[in-house]
Order: sequence, then structure tokens, then C-alpha cells
Amino acid sequence: MKAPAGQTSKSANVTIGNTGNGSGYGNLPTVFSVNQSTNLWVDTGANVHVCADISLFSSYQVARRSTVLIGNGSHASVHGVGTVDLKFNSGKIVQLKNGQHVPSIDMNLVSGSRLTRDGFKLVFESNKVVVSKHGYFIGKGYECGGLFHFSLSDFCNKSVNHICGSVDDEAKVWHSRLCHINFGLMSRLSSMCLIPKFSIVKGSKCHSCVQSKQPRKPHKAAKERNLAPLELLHSDLCEMNGVFTKGGKRYFMTLIDDATRFCSVYLLKSKDEALDYFKIYKAEVENQLDRKIKRLRSDRGGEFFSNEFDLFCEEHGIIHERTSLYSPESNGIAERKNRTLTDLVNAMLDTAGLPKAWWGEALLTSNHVLNRVPNRNKDKTPYEIWIGRKHHFRICAHGEQTEHTHEHVIDEDVSEAPRRSKRQRTAKSFGDDFTVYLMDDTPKSISEAYASPDADYWKEAVRSEMDSIITNGTWEVTERPCGCKPVGCKWVFKKKLRPDGTIKKYKARLVAKGYTQKEGEDFFDTYSPIAGLTTIRVLLSLAASHGLLVHQMDVKTAFLNGELDEEIYMDQPNGFVVEGQEGKVCKLLKSLYGLKQAPKQWHEKFDKTLTSAGFAVNEADKCVYYRHGGGEGVILCLYVDDVLIFGTNLEVINEVKSFLSQNFDMKDLGVVDVILNIKLIRGENGITLLQSHYVEKILNRFGYIDSKPSPTPYDPSLLLRKNKRIARNQLEYSQIIGSLMYLASATRLDISFAVSKLSRFTSNPGDDHWRALERVMRYLKGTMELGLHYIGILRYWRVIVILTGSLMWMRSKPLVDMSSHWVVVLFREGLANRPF
Repeated sequence: MKAPAGQTSKSANVTIGNTGNGSGYGNLPTVFSVNQSTNLWVDTGANVHVCADISLFSSYQVARRSTVLIGNGSHASVHGVGTVDLKFNSGKIVQLKNGQHVPSIDMNLVSGSRLTRDGFKLVFESNKVVVSKHGYFIGKGYECGGLFHFSLSDFCNKSVNHICGSVDDEAKVWHSRLCHINFGLMSRLSSMCLIPKFSIVKGSKCHSCVQSKQPRKPHKAAKERNLAPLELLHSDLCEMNGVFTKGGKRYFMTLIDDATRFCSVYLLKSKDEALDYFKIYKAEVENQLDRKIKRLRSDRGGEFFSNEFDLFCEEHGIIHERTSLYSPESNGIAERKNRTLTDLVNAMLDTAGLPKAWWGEALLTSNHVLNRVPNRNKDKTPYEIWIGRKHHFRICAHGEQTEHTHEHVIDEDVSEAPRRSKRQRTAKSFGDDFTVYLMDDTPKSISEAYASPDADYWKEAVRSEMDSIITNGTWEVTERPCGCKPVGCKWVFKKKLRPDGTIKKYKARLVAKGYTQKEGEDFFDTYSPIAGLTTIRVLLSLAASHGLLVHQMDVKTAFLNGELDEEIYMDQPNGFVVEGQEGKVCKLLKSLYGLKQAPKQWHEKFDKTLTSAGFAVNEADKCVYYRHGGGEGVILCLYVDDVLIFGTNLEVINEVKSFLSQNFDMKDLGVVDVILNIKLIRGENGITLLQSHYVEKILNRFGYIDSKPSPTPYDPSLLLRKNKRIARNQLEYSQIIGSLMYLASATRLDISFAVSKLSRFTSNPGDDHWRALERVMRYLKGTMELGLHYIGILRYWRVIVILTGSLMWMRSKPLVDMSSHWVVVLFREGLANRPF
């Protein structure tokens, strides 16, 4: 390749040189390899995709006589047009069509406007950018050096070879090869025989280096001034990239005293508030220091150039000094302070993982700290010079008994002793449950579990959980991407009890701290259907009527089966940090307990597995699946990780169990005996659902186990009204109502009316409400063994809807006393009831 006559070949990365100097390289066209960075940076100001590296293109076509306009006003030559395939770490591939190949550009740019035009959504928040399309996650990018680059998995990064003709000056060739290092270093490399020897003309300069590396001539530093406080103030107004604070502030105003360098900061909603805050500042400092402001130096911004500001300065004898045009260095103290504050704010928000909207709080905090840090060449801090007394920092640690300790920096005045409140401290009561919770021996951390008397059982549970995670391929350990703040995780321990209260199993679960996730970044849709109690009762009624067998299976670590669409990184779990890779993180490949999208991903996985095997989804309840043929049939009901299997014979049920075990890690529980803490007893004449153990637990918890039984749950002659006096033991009242709600909705439909009526007065219960509630508890004491019984002799369908209520008393009773219910009865037994 040779440049046309009269023109000079010019390229930033490929230089054409003549190698015929007897150095052993030969006088032939030379092959130069271009190895540029494959990072792709998001540019919302570009209207085309631009790539400098030809190896990024999956398809390519040479272009002729085409240029692109660069931000500095110059034009760059386009060598070709093609398609670039972006493979994100999430596995999704995005094709950038009509990408421009411009070798002279320094960075590969992805046009934000082009992506949005193609239906993609870009969300910039904190230190990351999230790409989605039609509500589905595509990929992420992270901030680095003030710019955002996409987090990509890999590229076919092949070196692109260009065959170039010879040129006259080989020094320029090697200067371009070595990334435009200075000619002095090139001479040293040549003398060390690391590159060929060539002559360099003294004073030789590269045009690109002169244009790219030239700095602005520094401003001459001002001489030190011996001024008193308030003799000279420096002020400026700054904007934080157009981001509003939580309080609607957009700008901040700095006022810096030249003598002490003590800085005051105010947050502003608009620039016209500058004069108001200057008046506030003036009144405060002049009163505290008993001095007058003499001079104010600012730039020529409109907020300082108004007639009102000039009149105020004239009235109070303040000389207002304004800088010259286009010379921000004349107000360098204020400009430098703005730069320092914004840098600290960005660093603080990045470390804490907070959105940009918190910049106001971070700014005030950083300014508070800077006033208490000594400046260069001074032994005293601005605070000490300004106030006249010393101070020191102390570390205040909170939560010393917790697993993680939070530290706060507090400054104290040495001259003043700490004051302590003399008010009498009163003990606060959080209810009996709080004491019971503290007495619970369930460990809160893995170190506490290993130190407990049941350490062997907990270790086995932790080992089983980790084996399931590793076998399932839930994550892979990798380097943390630049700017990424990983999600935390913790161990959760629980003792699973039998209906009689004895320990059935020790369970340990690794849970991700999903509360740190942000919608639109780490998760999108979270909805997941769940089978209702009414559905389970209908299926049990059908099983009793048609003689179906009912078996149960449990999915071990169900949520680990869901496949993630989003790109999520998590800290390595405590106790299982890979040795030698302590600084790395876990890239989640599948969902984990605690993630916002974990239930949805698990249900989608289960749904796809069953439908692919020929199961149909019930239209009324998406958690019920069925398949029938040849006179045989099977029904599956999914409740989170519990699977109920209804089959016409044992062979069909075993076939389904085998299929589920091949796809998931299952535990066969055999014939169902307990479902959702409800005992299921099957006899010759039907199925009975009991919660006697739950009733006994409630009575023991609230102290009614020895009470006198009542024949009915509610006194129809009792007229309940709103309590207008002080509430009586509202916390315990609400706890009892909450406990009875589940009982009434599950198996004890006989108390549903009374519980529903009493729940209206939960916020302010009185004596009458308590007496009615105690009657319900005494009724349960005498009817602990009552439950729902589904008989198995009826072979025909009969659905009855019963409406009950007191609408006929509408005219004679207050509105609060009116109540109506509907009850659905199938095969003589109630299935569902609701008040309306």
C-alpha cells in the first residue's frame, strides 16, 4: 500500500515505512500488527458506532472516500463498514450494524442513540450502566475513568495484519509502533539492540504527539498573603452533572475564607438562590467572628453578576472582585475546592454503592472532614484557625455484637467535656415474642453454628448445602469487574420441626442479600405464581371422591435450579473462600436464595420441564399440571418446593417421580402426611385435614391452654363497636388475630366469621373485643380435634354456593355490624369462603 503522489500516508496505528537500511529486515513490504484494546465505550454523543480494531468486526466491507466528524472538529477517514458482535457476560449477543472502521481513533465507541433507536434501553446509575430490551436484561457496563465500558465475555481478538509499502523515515515507523514514546527512549532501546538502529534528526517532532500531548501553560502561583479572616472570600457555584439530590437540589455554592481556608457549602435548587445564601452566610460569620467581610472574589457567572448582588455589596461596603473572561485560574482557590469536593463525593458514592442522588449528603460530609484536615505547609487545620480551639477524630463502633462492625468518624472539641443526658431511662417493651426470639438457640452466623452444642449437625447441613450448590454449578469464581459492587451473602440456619414439636432436620441455607439489588439493573420481573390453599383443598376433595393416590416430593435447593438472565456478582461465602483467590468474586450462573428473581426463575424452569414432557397447565391455577391418557391420569401441584402428586395408580406416580428425579435433586417423601403444617389423615371413608397441633401451640403461646371451653366461637347477641378509649394490649391482640387467620383460612372454617369480624378492630381493641376474642380461644380449647373431612363415597359433582349475612338488618343496625360471606361447598365439604 502506497500513498498517492503528493500526499503523505497518515495513520494513528499503522505506519508505512521503508525498511531498506541493511538492518536485516529486507526491502520488502512490511507486515505491521495492530493490537488495540477491545474495550467498547458507551458514547451518548456519537450517532454511529466506531471501532478502531478491525478484528472486532464479524463482517466487513471496504469503504471508499468516507469520513466521520470528530468532536474536535476534524474529520477521520473511514476504511470500512461492518457488523460487530458484542457478547456480554450474561451470554446475550448484540449486533452493532453499520459500524465504522476508523483506525485513527483512539477508542472503540458504541453509540447510545443508535442502541436506543434499535429498541434497547440504557440506564446509567451510580457506577454502572444496564442494557435491557423490552424489559429483559441484556448486559452491564461499569464506570472507569469517568467513562462507561461494556462488560464483555470474550472477543475473537485476532491481530489484523496490514501489508504496507516502504517509506523514507523508519524512525517514524518505530515511533508509531511503540505507542508514540519520546525519541530519547527510542535511542536507548536502539543502543540496547532491542530495536533496529536508525538515525534521529535532532529536534524531530511528531505532529500527532505535539497535538495530543501539549498541556496548557500553568498559571503563575500567587504570593502568600497575610490576611485576617473575612478580609478575602473566594466563591463559586458548581453543578453535579445535572443530578438532583433527594431534596431537589441541583447546585452547590462554596464560600472559602482566604486566611484560614475554612469552607462553607450550601445546596441550591437554582442559581438565583446564591444571593439569599450569601446573606445567610454573611450574617452568621460576622456574628460569630465579630468581623466584617471586606472582599469577595468570584467568576463572571450570572448568579454573581446581577444588579441585586451588586447593590447588596455596595450597601455593606463589600468589594466584589470578578475574574477576567476565560481565566478560571484567577479564581483558582474556589475552582480547586470544587474539584476536590466532587472527587471525594464520587469516591464516597462509588465505595458505598449509592446512587448519584445522594451527592448532597456526601458533599456536606466531605466538606465537614476537609475543614478538619490541615492544609499544605500548615500545622493547624482550617477549623482550628477559624474557631480558635482544637479538635480530634474518634472512631465510634456500633453493633459490636453483630457479625459486621460499622464505624463512624466523629469529631470532638477537646476543650469541652462530653455532655450526658440526665433524663431517667425507661425500659421499652417489645412484647413477649421479642424475649422468646432472643432466647432462641438458632445460630445467627456460621461461626456461632460451629461453636454451638449442635455443631456436628450444623456442619453436616452446611456441607450438604455447599455440595448442592457446587453440583448444580451455581457460580464460578472470577475477577471482580472494574466498578462492580458485588451482592453480599449470609448463612441462615433453621431447625425444621415435626408436627409434635420434635426436631426433624437441621437446615442451613446460603442466602444472597437481595435487598441490595436495584430494579432495572440486577432484576426486572419478580412475579411467581403459587398454589393457593383452596386449590389444594379442591385436589384433596377430588382425591377422596375418586380414590386417587396422593404422594409428596420435596425439591432440594429448588431456587438453585433457575437460570439467571441478569449479570450478578456475589461475595464468596464465609467459610468457603477459595484459598489464593480471596480478592475474587462469584459470578452467579443460576439463581440463589435471596435474589429478587429467584422464585420467578425457579417456576419458569419447572414449567418448561413439565410442559416439555407433555403436561398441560391448568388455566385456573398455573401451579397445577395434569396429563392423562389410556384411562390413567396424574395431577401435579407445586407449592414453592413441595410437589403433591395425585395419580390413579402407583405405577403412574412412580413414573412421574422418576422423571422429576432425573431433572431435579428430589427427595421422595412417600405418601403425604403433612402439607403446609397441616396433618393429612386418610381412612377408609375419606381424607381428614387437622391442625390440632397448631391450635395447641396457639393456646400455649397466649396462655389459654387451661381455659374453660366455650360451645360456640361467637355470641350473636354481642354488638361490637369501635373503641373510642385507650387501646387495651393492642400488640397481643394483633398477634392472636394473625395466628387465627391462617387457621381459619386452612382447616377451621367454623371460626372464619368470628376472626374476620374481630380483625376489624385490630388497631384499637377494647374490653368487648377482648372478651369476644377470648371466646374464640376457649372454643378452640374444646374443639382442638375438629378439622375438614372429605368423604369418598360420592361419585358425582355437586357445587353449592351459600350466601350468608345480615343484609336484612341494614336499616336497623349500624354499618359496622353488617357482614356477609360466601362459601363454596363441594362433596358436602367447604372449600373456600370470603367476606364481602
